[in-house]
Amino acid sequence: MTVTLDKNVEAFVSTPHQLFINGQWTDAASGKTFETPDPATGETLARVAEGDAEDINRAVRAARSAFDDGPWSKMTPSERGRIIWRIGDLIAEHNDELAQLESLDNGKPFAVAKVADVPLSADMFWYMAGWATKIEGNTLSISVPYMPGANWHSYTLREPVGVVGQIIPWNFPLLMAAWKMAPALAAGCTVVLKPAEQTPLSALRLAELMAEAGVPDGVVNVVPGFAEPGAALAAHPHVDKVAFTGSTEVGKLIVHAAAGNLKKVSLELGGKSPNIVFADADDSAVAGAANAIFFNHGQCCVAGSRLFVEQDRFDEVVHGVADIAKSIKVGPGLDPGTEMGPLVSQEQYERVTGYLEHGKSEGATALAGGGTHGDRGYFVQPTVLTNTHGNMKVVREEIFGPVVVAQPFSDLDEIAAQANDTPYGLGAGIWTKDISKAHALAKKLRAGSIYVNCYNVFDAALPFGGYKESGWGREMGHEVLHNYTEVKAVTTLL
Repeated sequence: MTVTLDKNVEAFVSTPHQLFINGQWTDAASGKTFETPDPATGETLARVAEGDAEDINRAVRAARSAFDDGPWSKMTPSERGRIIWRIGDLIAEHNDELAQLESLDNGKPFAVAKVADVPLSADMFWYMAGWATKIEGNTLSISVPYMPGANWHSYTLREPVGVVGQIIPWNFPLLMAAWKMAPALAAGCTVVLKPAEQTPLSALRLAELMAEAGVPDGVVNVVPGFAEPGAALAAHPHVDKVAFTGSTEVGKLIVHAAAGNLKKVSLELGGKSPNIVFADADDSAVAGAANAIFFNHGQCCVAGSRLFVEQDRFDEVVHGVADIAKSIKVGPGLDPGTEMGPLVSQEQYERVTGYLEHGKSEGATALAGGGTHGDRGYFVQPTVLTNTHGNMKVVREEIFGPVVVAQPFSDLDEIAAQANDTPYGLGAGIWTKDISKAHALAKKLRAGSIYVNCYNVFDAALPFGGYKESGWGREMGHEVLHNYTEVKAVTTLL
């Protein structure tokens, strides 16, 4: 049994998809297309135009014109805000349709996309619509000691950075598009979006909804493809800023590509987040630890993939998480009973299963899972690995799948050092009834998001981003506006 497909979804996936440039649907300059597969079956889901560097040139020209000559940058903030709000409304109105599209293209359960991915995407546009009218500068009292007695009027302006190139991943396709585009539009920027080749469909559908909401031609452009359009966008001399979410390895390539014109760069990258359970934690810590890693099939950059449990409760908690892992129903995302869908692609499937084999070869023990599921599609069992230590590859590197490595600890100072022993710093979880202890540890952890007695909490008002190799800058909240604005100081001698 599966969810009955919305007729709009059926029509959408069966139609060949073009690029969205300057408000028009157009073929790739090369005429090439590519297949996007259904990860539950491995079979072709849809065909999509394959953009390349020439298509990026066309899209950047459109975005440049829309920014430099209007209408977007010449609209009042209130006008922009109303359009951005309307985008949120349209996302909410098409909730089921978009959730089904995410499930088909990414593999995630429809039920999860319906209550998480789509509502959070709508809320991001609603939240940022309000900021469109609240981006402001300051007046300053300056001294200028070498000009005593002078009378000064000084103020700052916060202005849109300009044309923004945005490159998003496949784990939350619609939500990542919302996280990127909503604040850029609120700031008054124009956008060229390159969605992941594995999951281009919801970004293309979002482009349709944005046009319906009244976004002028050229303000938003969507160019699917493989590495070439992403590299061209990051290096383009007429792009003022690039925003990337994805792996740390690719993030470093983005930085090098952006050096040509020293464009602004923000990066939301990988993680290997510690989730720390103290002996005094209540029973909710077991389910919380399972959610921290198994949410979205573990394909979550902030996943609590390193589970540390205080020695006295190690066996109880880890076996509890393993029991939950064994009970998770794995299946196609459109099956109403599915709790965990397939991984997104054959490449990701091979990556995760390769890590499982490597972990076993180094002596790790699978209390739950450890293998694949079914005979077709990209399904991997929810896995709990014990007998692990800090030098193992499965402990050091981001797996980006439903695999947690568990280790015991004995005291606060020890666990702070263990938790921080990673090149990443995206998130961390703390489970304890002692709130003073939680806050003391939170100050010691070098990570951008600390969850206390909870995990995977996201909200449009909460800034999100990482320390160390987990990235530069923050998504969401008012902090994200720094990614898309420049500050200009104006000084007048009166």
